[in-house]
Amino acid sequence: MHHPLVFLMSNGWSQALQLLAGLSLLITLHEFGHFFFARLFKTRVEKFYLFFDFFFPFSGLLNFSLFKKTVGDTEYGIGWFPLGGYVKIAGMIDESMDKEAMALPPEPWEYRSKKPVQRLFIMLGGIIFNILTAMVIYMFVFGIWGEKYLPNQNVTFGVAVDSIGESIGLKSGDRVRTVDGEPVMRFNDIIVKIILHKEGGTIGVTRDGRDMEIRIPEGTISKITKAGKGTILMPRVPSVIDTVRSGSIAANAHLRRNDSFISVNGSPACFKDQFDKLKKENWDKPMHLVFVRGGALDSVDLMVPRDSMVGFMVYSILDPKERYFHFATIKYNPFEAVLKGFTYTYDRFVFYIQQFKLFGSKEVKLSESLGGFGSIASLYSPEFDMHDFLMFTAFISIALAFMNLLPIPGLDGGYVIFLLYEIISGRKVSEKVMERTTSVGLIILLALMLYANGLDIFRHFFKH
Repeated sequence: MHHPLVFLMSNGWSQALQLLAGLSLLITLHEFGHFFFARLFKTRVEKFYLFFDFFFPFSGLLNFSLFKKTVGDTEYGIGWFPLGGYVKIAGMIDESMDKEAMALPPEPWEYRSKKPVQRLFIMLGGIIFNILTAMVIYMFVFGIWGEKYLPNQNVTFGVAVDSIGESIGLKSGDRVRTVDGEPVMRFNDIIVKIILHKEGGTIGVTRDGRDMEIRIPEGTISKITKAGKGTILMPRVPSVIDTVRSGSIAANAHLRRNDSFISVNGSPACFKDQFDKLKKENWDKPMHLVFVRGGALDSVDLMVPRDSMVGFMVYSILDPKERYFHFATIKYNPFEAVLKGFTYTYDRFVFYIQQFKLFGSKEVKLSESLGGFGSIASLYSPEFDMHDFLMFTAFISIALAFMNLLPIPGLDGGYVIFLLYEIISGRKVSEKVMERTTSVGLIILLALMLYANGLDIFRHFFKH
């Protein structure tokens, strides 16, 4: 029984290490789920490995471990091929393809000697533990930190959108009210709701004091999924300087903290998105900046070379003093945190299923939405934050549970289908059929992993 990972390559060491830590934890707990139910039903487990001790999926190729120790009947170890992990259960057809052992009469301690329902629980053990892991993490996070979010009504200055947001029909300064006629209560839900919009869906916005409906154009989902974590739609923030880097263009122009920009070359630049756009339009040209300092108007002339940094940062939505936005925080007592962990896990599971369904839509191409290790690593925060790390790791745990439920030979779901057939029909699937389908399934999974990570490499080198 194996657990290959068809996920996702990042430039940052922090993100790579978070990915390694998160997946190692989840793989170990997934395999422990199989181990737990195997031992519960007195089934011998011959190996318990984090990563593969062979060149997956070829069980007889390059067999060696970085670490191994035998305790009782089980060899515990860490393999050299870091694309998953596995437990080898006696009497079970898996990636080890131990045909000699399977040719012998079944022993009482073997998987094949157990009742179908017991074998079903052994197969579902990893998925069950992935779901439980997500629940426990969410319970812990909500119990310690509570739940902090930005109410959509508190996005005072509307949204700032990039070219993709504009192609959808949005404009910087819009205040998004609804998607598909349903009110949006939390700002971070806007993009999610747009991605999951119904056919012919609309976005309700307030623009220049007037309410209007924008029809979501065809191709929107594809544009958003290709953009990834871009700045499609962000809370709009004023152009007020937070910090000025020493020796920068801004410092040499004597700009200071709390200077608030009014215009660039006569065009409005009160908001960061306006200033950034005007800066790009005026690269290598004289720029006349008008700003407010201490309640009085002032100005400065400077020139910014192409692709250069001006050298200052504005106050952002992450300003700890919440200068522009009031965040809401829900606190949970231990009992409430446990309930929230259950409900939130269910909501995330449903959300993942909704996302997965998009693969079958005409807007989402596999080559645009599938990714390898780099893609998933890039979704971790560049700077380690325990809260964010735990929340995203819990979501990956849910994703792994769902992926392993898919009825693909070689995945847990493939074995479950065979077992359900046996339970319903009373006839056991032949070992020869199991061997052949498992071999085909493992090769398909390896091809999918190579394809996903190949896409990451292609995007990194050829799509900048």
